[in-house]
Amino acid sequence: MRQLTTDVAVIGAGTAGLAAYRAAIAAGKHAVLIEGGPYGTTCARVGCMPSKLLIAAAEAAHHARHTAAFGVHVDGDVRVDGRAVMDRVKRERDRFVGFVLDGVESIPAEHKIRGFARFIAPGLLQIDAHTRVRAAAVVIATGSSAFIPESFRALGDRLVLNDDVFDWDDLPRRVAVFGPGVIGLELGQALARLDVAVRVFGESGSIGGISDPRVRSAACGIFQQEFYLDPNARVLDTKRVGDEVEIRYVALDNTERVERFDVVLMATGRRPNTAFLDLDRAGIPLGAQGVPVFDRETMQVGDTAVFIAGDVNADVPLLHEAADEGKIAGDNAARFPAVRAGLRRASLGVVFSDPQIALIGIPFKQLGAGTFVTGAVDFSNQGRSRVMLKNKGLLHVYADVATRRFLGAEMIGPSAEHIGHLLAWAAQQSLTIDQMLEMPFYHPVIEEGLRTALREAQALLDRAGVRLAA
Repeated sequence: MRQLTTDVAVIGAGTAGLAAYRAAIAAGKHAVLIEGGPYGTTCARVGCMPSKLLIAAAEAAHHARHTAAFGVHVDGDVRVDGRAVMDRVKRERDRFVGFVLDGVESIPAEHKIRGFARFIAPGLLQIDAHTRVRAAAVVIATGSSAFIPESFRALGDRLVLNDDVFDWDDLPRRVAVFGPGVIGLELGQALARLDVAVRVFGESGSIGGISDPRVRSAACGIFQQEFYLDPNARVLDTKRVGDEVEIRYVALDNTERVERFDVVLMATGRRPNTAFLDLDRAGIPLGAQGVPVFDRETMQVGDTAVFIAGDVNADVPLLHEAADEGKIAGDNAARFPAVRAGLRRASLGVVFSDPQIALIGIPFKQLGAGTFVTGAVDFSNQGRSRVMLKNKGLLHVYADVATRRFLGAEMIGPSAEHIGHLLAWAAQQSLTIDQMLEMPFYHPVIEEGLRTALREAQALLDRAGVRLAA
């Protein structure tokens, strides 16, 4: 049994773990990086990058089929070569993973330990059966795994996760997607555009994380024009029949249907990877889902020398957040017990559907009734959007009645990824609606739609101010 002592032990070599390790080293401490699975981040292997490669192929097919409205006619049918699509997805995916592996390779071998770590006492880790590590501080960055409801496990290899999709050699003919969240929407729409027969089933009414009822309703209507989507599905039975999955459900028209699919894509969320860590032996306070209770400004777990970062903390499962959290956790692990708050940026989430979804700042569901106003723009008649035939969607911006400060926004619409960045910058700078309207807006651009929403919010604030003064 090898015995090691270190200042900081980082469990997990994903985005958060790598950031934590580098921060600890930058602080002048000795650190080890422990990883039991394959090197390479969730984003590069099975998340952000391969999904965007599949979406890019889907967009190419969609655009090729929708040129006639511009007076541009493409002779013949648009043919999707599933094998060629997946070949490019995998080749480019492997290229992105290679960049991550190059970064891991640059870490000194003596700083890397292969194996799965678990606590056997506070500050003491057992890695498989070969190594024990005594650490002054520990960073948990073990990520998350797809959640599979027990009732679906009988489907065997007919049940796939997003992790599996990017290893396909060819596209299936029929796919049932369970969960219209970020993963389900992105992959479901992409597969539909690539000539796969797709049905997307939800159970809570949620779509892409949108909490504003009007924006969510607009999103539902837009997607339903393109592929089957039921966010409140009544699935009566799911069973395997040979090499197919048979699903009996009540359709949107209230008729009962039975359909068979090649695979079921499970996209019902992810769960933190904490079960194997034996956290109880470290004296770590636990909250919901077995996740340690932590301070999101310092990433510290209780008052212990343990820090937690990335998807495993079930806070904001996004790459840029994981990188920020890892840096904060690694820095504070190195500084312990003199921890300090790190930089937490304004909330920004994007769903790369078409139209895109963007969620910025404080979500609608967290706003207090009567404390804010909502400025809106419907993109159906927005100039530049209509020129490009991208005129679908709805943007809501929220502003505080008392301070006139921009609070957040939820939207589905064209260029949401770019408008979302502008709004996230405004939120982080605590700008008022009036200050935002003093910024330049070029003509003709989609951002003029944002100006329309801001102007409506400003007018509503003016009226609210008069009422308050009275």
